[in-house]
Amino acid sequence: MTQTTVQPTILLIPGHWLGAWAWDDVRASLESAGARAVAMTLPGLDPDDPQRAARTLDDQVVAILDALARNGVSAGEPAIVVAHSGANLPVTLVLDRHPELVRRMVWVDSGPVAAGSAFAPDLPQDVRDLPLPPFDVLAQQASLEGLSSEALDRFRARAVPEPGPVLRQTVELGDDARTRIPTSLVCCSIPSAQVLDLAREGHPMFAEVANLEHLDVVDLPTGHWPMWSRARELAEVIRSAASRMR
Repeated sequence: MTQTTVQPTILLIPGHWLGAWAWDDVRASLESAGARAVAMTLPGLDPDDPQRAARTLDDQVVAILDALARNGVSAGEPAIVVAHSGANLPVTLVLDRHPELVRRMVWVDSGPVAAGSAFAPDLPQDVRDLPLPPFDVLAQQASLEGLSSEALDRFRARAVPEPGPVLRQTVELGDDARTRIPTSLVCCSIPSAQVLDLAREGHPMFAEVANLEHLDVVDLPTGHWPMWSRARELAEVIRSAASRMR
């Protein structure tokens, strides 16, 4: 990968139902440590966008590339990209199409997806979007450990339904260079030892992890939303990852 002495841009990308606001505490901690941190809202998750429910993964890829370009990222000055949860599909596409723009990838309770993946391929075509489910239902899918009542209230108040096209679209990949990007897995709701075992076993959720050539794993035990439950510690993990050349 290209090396640079310039402080790299750290681009923070939130998962489903979330906007840039979800990273506020992490971004503030990174900036207080002197890092160049930028958070973005993916297309389809801006509540003021009248066409948001029609946005696609391709729209999200374009937006990520635009965010990188606006912040001076290039092949000569690649970024640290941090992706949480369901941001893994558009980010995997970015890594496949433009691996030269990413100096290090940091997956937060997430990971790269394999070719042919879709988040919800069987979601009926007439489902326009998918709202944040009740928390008792959500807790069966992802750990809410560490979230205060205030954090849950904010989550509920600010969550934006996930666009149907984003959930249904299949990821098509073609450049193995993405597997050579130095990568950090921040394991929160599932311990790293279990994640690596599942990757070796070819579990669909983690199979692509086994293909990564330069991988570090970090355990940050908490629930699926560490940007709220352990924001300061997560910021330090990201800052440390950003300082590595490999």
